[in-house]
Amino acid sequence: MNNPYESNSARRRFLAREERLRALSEVDRDLVRLGQIPDLSRWLEQITATGGCARPVYLTGSSATFDAVSGVMVRRYSTAEEPGERLALRCRNRRSSRCGPCSWLHQGDSWHLVHAGLAGGKGVPDVVGTHPLVFLTLTAPSFGRVHRAGRCHRQRPGTCGHGNPLGCGQVHPDSGLLVGQPLCAECYDYPGHVLWNAHAGALWKAFTDNLYHHLAAQGGVSRSRIRRVLRVSAVKVAEYQRRGVIHFHAVVRLDGPDGSAEEPPGWATVAVLMDAVRTAVAAVSLAAPASSTYGERRLRFGTQMDVHEIGSGQDSPVSADRVAAYVAKYTTKGADSAGAVDRRVTSAAEIRALRLSAHMRALVGTCWRLGAVPELAHLRLRAWAHTLGYRGHCLTKTRAYSTTYRRLRAERGEHVRGGPVSGDEITVGNWRFAGAGHRPGEALIAEGIAADLQRTREIARDHLPFGWVGGARRGRRRAGVALHTGADHGG
Repeated sequence: MNNPYESNSARRRFLAREERLRALSEVDRDLVRLGQIPDLSRWLEQITATGGCARPVYLTGSSATFDAVSGVMVRRYSTAEEPGERLALRCRNRRSSRCGPCSWLHQGDSWHLVHAGLAGGKGVPDVVGTHPLVFLTLTAPSFGRVHRAGRCHRQRPGTCGHGNPLGCGQVHPDSGLLVGQPLCAECYDYPGHVLWNAHAGALWKAFTDNLYHHLAAQGGVSRSRIRRVLRVSAVKVAEYQRRGVIHFHAVVRLDGPDGSAEEPPGWATVAVLMDAVRTAVAAVSLAAPASSTYGERRLRFGTQMDVHEIGSGQDSPVSADRVAAYVAKYTTKGADSAGAVDRRVTSAAEIRALRLSAHMRALVGTCWRLGAVPELAHLRLRAWAHTLGYRGHCLTKTRAYSTTYRRLRAERGEHVRGGPVSGDEITVGNWRFAGAGHRPGEALIAEGIAADLQRTREIARDHLPFGWVGGARRGRRRAGVALHTGADHGG
């Protein structure tokens, strides 16, 4: 644009343009700015390479690759020639509420991680498909009656101690606002609910330890020797029920003592594993730290539990493909899927201002109040109030179950580069953080790029053969055993 101070006519044109820009929305003004940058096409290439990431991380700096023997520089890269002198990278947030493109990629990695432990591949021997394999769902106990999807609790005569009816009698849709809400908030055990979420990881650890003991009893092996006879490999994903409590979906596999490449002993069959899982779950009982605030509590799993054998063929009602897809889809969800928040809470005043249901606000508030109890200081409940007290990772696995996310990302990087990095080369980089996120116009374009890529995947899913296509395992729908009960277990 010409210098607005070189003449009166240039100044009038400049002021008229500024007036027109002020009349535009913030998004439109940013789109005008983008249209004027000389390297717009390169910026679009960067955002497309991130899959339309909703909040990319920008770096500035350079890298140089040298021959390891001669020390001669082979190639060099610098952001000096990039738009804004910075490079956009994926945020890699797993939650779909924060970044749809990155959560889709994480879901695909999770599918491969779980499926490799069921059928082999990604460095895992194919023989794991012949090992005893079960898929199980572990739920929390009841902390008070809540509204359920479908036919709710039948109406009964009388009221609770707070004057509220003992039943509902209505039919609620799956997406109904009342589903997961307590019939009586005063009767609901909010401290017990939060304590269970906070100790869910410890309960899972107690279950896996118990499982070894119960397998030893089934096989006639001493507890001290059982880990030298077989190994329990597992992967689990945490899901929030509508009432805001954690439950686990897990794959459990029996291996030989040296890991996935070795067969377990002959007596360790699927039937033995399923019996041991049921008795081990029932035997789990942990004591919560005692406090005068809520008394003494024993923490256990709920009585509603599903255990299914994972079949080896595609025609199995609970196949490896279906289980992997089922587990992977929950890796993109958080507490916000149950109606809570997806960011940390910093004060009690903020809790009162959150746009939540009364039940979710009570759970977050209970976390905040229990966070001040000295006996629970180690749980850091205020820091985890936004997850309703749950402090664990979304997906965890034992070391020998399958591959890792890091290896999967490295394999994808090799595919993008066209091959592995040469062992005769050394890369030295100097990078600095230069910002994160989009401006309003940039965000609109990124959303469009993400939508185009999603549409391309949908077209591929409709026209390519059955198999892994764009973040989901595509296959024919079959009637069969449900992978979990599907209900909110509110008692």
